[in-house]
Amino acid sequence: MRSAAALAERLGLPVGESDHLEQALVHTSWLHEHPDSSTGHNERLEFLGDAVVNLAISGALFAAHPDDDEGMLSARRASIVSTVGLARLAGRIDLGSVLMLGEGEAQRGGRRRPSILASGFEALAGALYLDLGFDTTRDWLLGVAAPEITLDAPLSSLKSPKSRLQEFTQRRTGSRPEYRVVDATGPDHEKLFQIEVVVDGRPLGVGIGPSRRIAETAAAQRAIETLRAEVADRPIGLGPAAGGEPAAPRGESAETDLGEPAESSR
Repeated sequence: MRSAAALAERLGLPVGESDHLEQALVHTSWLHEHPDSSTGHNERLEFLGDAVVNLAISGALFAAHPDDDEGMLSARRASIVSTVGLARLAGRIDLGSVLMLGEGEAQRGGRRRPSILASGFEALAGALYLDLGFDTTRDWLLGVAAPEITLDAPLSSLKSPKSRLQEFTQRRTGSRPEYRVVDATGPDHEKLFQIEVVVDGRPLGVGIGPSRRIAETAAAQRAIETLRAEVADRPIGLGPAAGGEPAAPRGESAETDLGEPAESSR
């Protein structure tokens, strides 16, 4: 596969011919359609790369933010190594253009799908670790993720939609969101989940994604948007809304309570 060697050259990595790098680019959908064209897909390398990325990013954040406590560091790391965060890094190196995808997956926009890009990026990190060692791989990763590592963002903007929704509902009603699978279609390697999030028996949002985690995150974001709109439309000081949720105390905005920076509500 010339794409692997071309990628290494474009990224300035001294890899040369590498079976690991070639396998890192093979998605399960490609192997499903071309079972004799490769020794395997990239999921084992993804498993290894996940640990490599987490360690590299954790060490860099620890050094870059000496005043942060464990919770803040964890939130910063989660924002970088989440599916969306890793997909952003993958896009920065144009990884999608060299991934080996099945024809169906490619036609459905798989080269832009966050879950595929994030998995491919982790697999790439795993391959580089095996070929070049941790130090070289770490230095390369930190170069790619430098803007996110040095970003001095508030904690509220770093939390995932699921975390923000759970904190909001527990603070307001003492309840936790419940995620229910509404539908799951497609073969195992191309599964599509539809998940609904319910709070106190009330459906608040539906999300769709290629994994339960991604669909749940999308549902939580929809729920946040619903709650934010409801609180924004509710006059302050008029008591609970029809759904039983107490009105926000004076001086407390739905935007800040749901994790948005205060200035965004101006």
